[in-house]
Amino acid sequence: MLRESATKNFRESLRGQSFCPGEPGYDAARAIHNAGIDRRPAIIARCASAAEVILCVRFAREHDLLVSVRGGGHSIAGKAVCDGGLMIDLSVMKGIRVDPVGRTVRAEPGLVLGEFDRETQAFGLATTMGVVSCTGISGLTLGGGLGWLARKYGLACDNLISADMVTADCRLLTASATQNEDLFWGLRGGGGNFGVVTSLEYRLHEVGPVLGGAVFHPVEKTQEVLRFYRDFAPSSPDELGTQIAAMTLPNVGQVVGIAACYCGPIAAGEKLLKPLRAFDSPAVDLFATMPYTQLQKMLDPFFPPGRYAYTKANFLKDLSPGAIDAFAAYAMAPSPYTSGVLEQLGGALSRVSPTETAFAHRNHPYNFSIWSNWVNVADSEKNVRWSRDFWNAMRPFMAKGAYVNYLEDEADPEAREAYGPNYKALVALKNKYDPTNFFRMNHNIKPTV
Repeated sequence: MLRESATKNFRESLRGQSFCPGEPGYDAARAIHNAGIDRRPAIIARCASAAEVILCVRFAREHDLLVSVRGGGHSIAGKAVCDGGLMIDLSVMKGIRVDPVGRTVRAEPGLVLGEFDRETQAFGLATTMGVVSCTGISGLTLGGGLGWLARKYGLACDNLISADMVTADCRLLTASATQNEDLFWGLRGGGGNFGVVTSLEYRLHEVGPVLGGAVFHPVEKTQEVLRFYRDFAPSSPDELGTQIAAMTLPNVGQVVGIAACYCGPIAAGEKLLKPLRAFDSPAVDLFATMPYTQLQKMLDPFFPPGRYAYTKANFLKDLSPGAIDAFAAYAMAPSPYTSGVLEQLGGALSRVSPTETAFAHRNHPYNFSIWSNWVNVADSEKNVRWSRDFWNAMRPFMAKGAYVNYLEDEADPEAREAYGPNYKALVALKNKYDPTNFFRMNHNIKPTV
């Protein structure tokens, strides 16, 4: 139990806001994207700087408190919020500085993708950053960072130049290719296992208007659309990133759609996408030339905060006839807010060695995920059961391992497979930087010392 005087002194030492149970703002501060997460920290410290993060870590160590770290609060597993401990809230740390000449950017971990993209696109620059604009940049990057530009420019973590991090022993370290190189390796795919990242530096690339959007077909056509996609996707150039999803489209109904982003010359993109747009006369065609920032918000309406959410995900070996049949069998979800998704991988991200960064899953053609969302808590059992059934139907076609950013809370026993063949090296790194497992509100890499 925390002494009231200790809590008072700690809170007075912070420049940023703090919240305790029962106070105005507490419930809003502990709420995250997934309404199914209902945890109650003893203290929420909304840090304004790296110095305040150090104060938080020191206070938690002195009082043996469980710590969670919130960036964007978008993780499906809800690891940002703990019960009875200290929640380190980075959401107001939104500093960002673009160097348009050097094509780099220094950004703080409270930024979400939309804020980051707005600043970099002011200079006609961008880097790989997810596909939903309210996702936090830090958690996305530390887990790998899939996004529309990954086939052209690699994952978010592949574009990380350096990061500042507060470790469990209250040091502020810089990790880069020339400083604390082992830590830099582990941060790029090892999640939040080694400390609290307070600043990230990225490499940027020229990205102008893109050809983006989607075509939609009636859900009854799912098998035919998947067969077309299986033949179309493998020949895609690096400039083209695609996804296929079974979902419900407002004012249209249940559909199967192919979404894409082409980041090369628009005329070449129009020619490349012509077969996709012509196949079987789609019911809806939303492809257009648009700013990259607009494309990055295209999927936002399907992932609003405040719904109950549950996710299952794994990489696929291939899009075999059996996988197509299994996917099609579950194309009609019990909730209109749910989608089954295939993300195309390959390209630049696959040309990085699996051991060059902690993110090892470089050689799979697709990532499969089920994004179940619903409004009423009474519907939870039905939606979770359907998601698990869908996942089990797809399981024979899955590769070993999963994308750590898509793991739900119950998947912690599978963390070893999520970190793949790099797990042993990550354990050694955990032994060095966090031997007591102080940072364990994550998909945990357990130390052995």
